Parts: sequence; structure tokens; C-alpha cells
Amino acid sequence: MRVGAWTALWLTMAIQAIASMAILTLPVMAPAIAQSLRISATLIGVYVSLVYCGAMSTSLIAGHLVSRYGAIRVSQVCLLLCGLGLALSAIPSIAAVSLGGLFIGFGYGPITPASSHLLAKTTPHHRVALIFSIKQTGVPLGGLLAGAIVPGLVLAIGTQSALLSVGLATVLCAFLAQSLRDQLDTDRQVTHKLAFVSLTAPLQMLARQPDLRSLAAMSFAFSAVQMCLSTYLVIFLNSEFGYSLVTSGLALSVAQAGGVLGRIVWGFIADRWLGPRYMLAVLAAMMTVSTASIALLDGSVLLPLMLTLLAVFGASATGWNGVYLAAVARLAPPGEASIATGATLFVTYSGVVLGPMLFGLLASSFGTYRAGFLALSLPTAICCWVLFVWAKSARTGYDA
Repeated sequence: MRVGAWTALWLTMAIQAIASMAILTLPVMAPAIAQSLRISATLIGVYVSLVYCGAMSTSLIAGHLVSRYGAIRVSQVCLLLCGLGLALSAIPSIAAVSLGGLFIGFGYGPITPASSHLLAKTTPHHRVALIFSIKQTGVPLGGLLAGAIVPGLVLAIGTQSALLSVGLATVLCAFLAQSLRDQLDTDRQVTHKLAFVSLTAPLQMLARQPDLRSLAAMSFAFSAVQMCLSTYLVIFLNSEFGYSLVTSGLALSVAQAGGVLGRIVWGFIADRWLGPRYMLAVLAAMMTVSTASIALLDGSVLLPLMLTLLAVFGASATGWNGVYLAAVARLAPPGEASIATGATLFVTYSGVVLGPMLFGLLASSFGTYRAGFLALSLPTAICCWVLFVWAKSARTGYDA
């Protein structure tokens, strides 16, 4: 890789991890937050949907912000917005928590397009899927940290202090990134103008490219599965299997650890053998089996078996993103990876917004979270079939 590539990789992965941890901090402490606000824990899906409504709005303009201010500067501002959102979420008010979720979303939206911009300009062609996958391990790594650290913080210092502590970590990460801004933001265009067209241009690009549209459609279903796993696993294990909050949080960490390993392995396999479409089809099949299996397990299942299943579930449900983003970057016009990524993420985040809300509705209607997990197996099965057909009809090599 060219000079600066490894620096860009590790920095973007760290930023992705702390932002992901910011999003999942409140869902991990869902039972405690629900009790303090005197609301149903199923409403955590509404909070996550608010987060990604904010992310959808800023992902569209992310590419143009990166062009104007540079990827590092945009990432710094995003981290500060996440910190502000966590501070607002620490206020014991439904309105404040809701507003905090929106601010976290505003911050999270441009982070992936900004990192895609940095990696697209520094990564060799034959290592695209692997490097993007390594960077995207930041997402499950953030979930792993949230699951492993946040429950203990809640027990030790309370929900409000735990939220503020994670918020402080996002601010610290933003300041640490400053030392690399001059090195990595050399391509920023200070004369680049921001206008309303900045919002519509990414969607116009998506409309012009059928392959990008197809990938975006698949990501809608995959992201719904991923966020439902991250959002509802702790409360599912706590309420229906009787696991303690700490044990449930550690189970989420196992699932996220599976995603960390999976993203690297899937990226390597996609680069070396299968290509992204076949790889995504395999992951869709794994998601289908995992969602159906966890829905059908009863309370007698041994903890080691549950953890093994969750590791496989996490490897697929949180392991697909790197291969997907690498494919998007390859299909994007030269120099416009951040714009293409922002456009497809608008669709991806739509799945995140609707997925947890529908999951919560099913859980409330049937009186069990199993109904939500079982329902997730249908769209992933459809995606699996479509992707296999699409890959078979495509050219061989990376484009398959």
C-alpha cells in the first residue's frame, strides 16, 4: 500500500469503533434506562430508529462535506456530535434522550463515507475488500466494547455517568485525530461550494447505476438484521432466558467479536476467491439460519451453545459491511467513493430505521422477542437467492 494507507486504516477503524460504541451504549443498558424512564424496553427500537434518521439525513451531504473540509475534519465534528448526543441522553427525560439519539445519528452518518474516501485513495486495487473489511471491524469492535464495558459502568457509577463517560471518550478521540489532519486532509477543496444539490446528487448517482441500486437494496435487509441483533439481544436474553445484565452484555460482546473476525475473513475470501456477490450470498444464508435458530431455542439451551450460535450470527449479521462497502467503492466513479457510499448508506440506514421499529412491534404484538427474530429470516432468505442468481449471471472475478 502507498504511504499513509496503514495510518488511514487504523485511524478510520478507531473512529468507527468509538462511534459504534456511542450508538450501542444506550441499547446495552436498555433494561436500566427503561426502568428509570418508566417505559417499555421494547421502545429502544424507536431510539435506534431516531439515531439512524439523523444518520440518513447527514449521509447524503457527507461526500460534499468531505470534499470541502476534509475527511478527518468531518470525522472530528461527527465524534463531537456523538458526544453531545450521549450527554443529552444522560438527562432523565424522554425528550432529551430522543434528541440525544438524533444528535448521535447526525454524527454517525458521515463517518463511513469519510473513511471510504480516505481508504479509496490509499488502498491498492487487489486489497480493496480486505482493507475495507478490516476498517469495518470498527463497528462490531465498538459493539464488543459497549457490551463488555457499559453494563459494568452502569452497575458501578449509574446510567447517567456511564453515558457521560462514553461521551468523553468520543471527544478524546476527536482531539487525538487532529495530529493527523494535515497529513490526511491534503485533498480538501476549500472552494467547494455546498448547496441543495449536495443532497440530491448522491441519489441521482444511485438512480443512474443499477448495480449500486441492487447492492443498496440488499443492504436494507442486512442492516435491519444487524441492528435488531445489536439492539434487542441484551433485553432478549435478560427477559426470556433469565441471563443477568452483565452476562447478556458479554453475550453481545461474543456476537460482536464474531463480527470483528468475520469481517476480516470475509474480505480475504471475497478478494481471493468468491468475489463480493457470492460472498454476500453466503452471508445471507448464514443470517437466515441464525435468525431462525435463535428464535426457536428455549430456556434450557446451555450457555456455551448459545454463545457459539451468537458468534456465528454476529460473524454474518455484522460481518457483511466491509465486502459491501468495498463493492460500492469499486462501482463508484473515480474520486467519488464518499458520494456513492453516502447514497447507498441512505438506503442502508432506512433498513436500520425500520428494522428495530418493526421488530419491537412484532415483539409487543406476540409477547415475545422470538417473533421478531423469526421474521428476520424471510428477507435474508430472499436476499440469499437473489444474490446467488445475480452472482451466477455476473462476470467472473472480483465483479462476481
